[in-house]
Amino acid sequence: MCGIAGIFHLETAKPVDPARVQAMIDAMPHRGPDGTGVWTAPGVGLGHCRLSIIDLAGGAQPMANADKSLIVTYNGEIYNFAEVRAELEARGHQFRSHSDTEVLLHAYRQWGEGCLERFNGMFAFALYEPATQSLWLVRDRLGVKPLYYAQVSDGSLIFGSELKALLAHPLLRREPDLRAVEDYIALGYVPDDACIVAGVKKLGAGEHLRLVRGRELPPQRRWRDVSFAERSAAKPAALAEELVALMRDAVRLRMVADVPLGAFLSGGVDSSAVVAMMAEQNAQAVKTCTIGFDVGSLDERQYADHVARRFATDHRTRIVSPDDYGLLDRLVGHFDEPFADASALPTFRVCELAREEVTVALSGDGADEAFAGYRRHLFQHRGEGLRGMLPQGLRGPVFGALGRTVRATAGSGHR
Repeated sequence: MCGIAGIFHLETAKPVDPARVQAMIDAMPHRGPDGTGVWTAPGVGLGHCRLSIIDLAGGAQPMANADKSLIVTYNGEIYNFAEVRAELEARGHQFRSHSDTEVLLHAYRQWGEGCLERFNGMFAFALYEPATQSLWLVRDRLGVKPLYYAQVSDGSLIFGSELKALLAHPLLRREPDLRAVEDYIALGYVPDDACIVAGVKKLGAGEHLRLVRGRELPPQRRWRDVSFAERSAAKPAALAEELVALMRDAVRLRMVADVPLGAFLSGGVDSSAVVAMMAEQNAQAVKTCTIGFDVGSLDERQYADHVARRFATDHRTRIVSPDDYGLLDRLVGHFDEPFADASALPTFRVCELAREEVTVALSGDGADEAFAGYRRHLFQHRGEGLRGMLPQGLRGPVFGALGRTVRATAGSGHR
C-alpha cells in the first residue's frame, strides 16, 4: 500500500509549493513507511509515499520516463506487469528498472488510455503529460485503491489516496455533506458517489478523469464496468473447474513480491481457499495469522487451526476482546469517514499481527458474498425457487411474512 497526492491548477500554470504537497503526503505516513517523494513543475505537483514491494531499490516515485515527457505517481500493483513488459520490449521499449511503475509509463506511451485494458491489477494513479498540459486520474476496475479529489478556491484541483491528505490543504473547506450523513445512517458507510466532506468527490471504481489546463473540469468517465447480463451455458462441473483455475491464477499473480508474504486466516470459505492455493504454489510454509476472541460464541479459531494444520502453515494467533473500544480513536483516524461495521476492530488487529512478520498479506474479503457463504444467501436462493412456483397474487403475502421471519432468524453467521 502506497499513498499518492497532488495539486493541479486548472486555469493557469501557477507555481505549486512543494511543501504543500509534502504536507499532504505527510498526513498519511502509514501508507508509505519506506520513503517519500515530491515533484513539481509550473501548475502541477505530485507526491508519493512508498511501501516497497517490487524492485525495492529502483521504484522510487514520482517517476518520469527517460525523456521526461510523462510523470506518474502511482499506488497499487499491476500483477501481470512482467507479461506487459515483455510485450513492450518486443516493440523496442527499453527499461531502466524492474518496477511495475515504469511498465505503466511505457504502456501509456505505447497505447495511450488503451493501456488500462492490458492491466490486471489494483491501482490508483495520476499521470501528468507536459506536452498536453494534462493530468490523468485513474482508478482500477473494482475500486480497490481509493482516490479522493476536490476543487479549491485558488483554481486548483487537489487529490489524494485518503481524505486526510486533502484535509491537509489549507484551502479545503471543512463542512459536512448532509446527504452523505443520510447515506451513512441508511447504509452504515459512505458510498463511493458521496463523501462526508462537502465538495470532495471520489473517483469511482473503473472510472477515470482527464484534466486539461484551460478547460473546465469534465465529468468522470467509466473505462470498465462489471456486467451481469451475460450468463454462461456451461454445466456446473465445468464452471467449478473454471472458477478454481481462475482463483489459482489470481493467487499466483498476487504472490509476486520482493518482500515477506503471508495471509489472513479466519477459517471461513474465503481465507481458507486463498491459503490452500498459496500452499499449493509455495515450497515454504505460508505465514498465516488469526484473531481469536475471549468470548466463546464469537471465537472461530478452531476452523482456522484446522486449515492451518491441513496445509502446514506457519500459524500465529492473538486473542482480543470484542469490546476493544480503546482502538476506536485510531480507527476513526484511519477510516476518515464514518464506518459502522464492528469487524473493523478485529480486522485492524489481524493486520497488526501480520505486519510483525510480513509486508504483504493476502485476504479473502468479499468471497462469503460471492460464494454464498452466509445462511441468508441460502435462504434467498431457496426462496427464489419457491417464488417462481407461486401465482403472482400469492407472492406478496407469502414472501412478505417469510422475509420477516428470515430477517429475524438468519443472522450473518456461516452455514
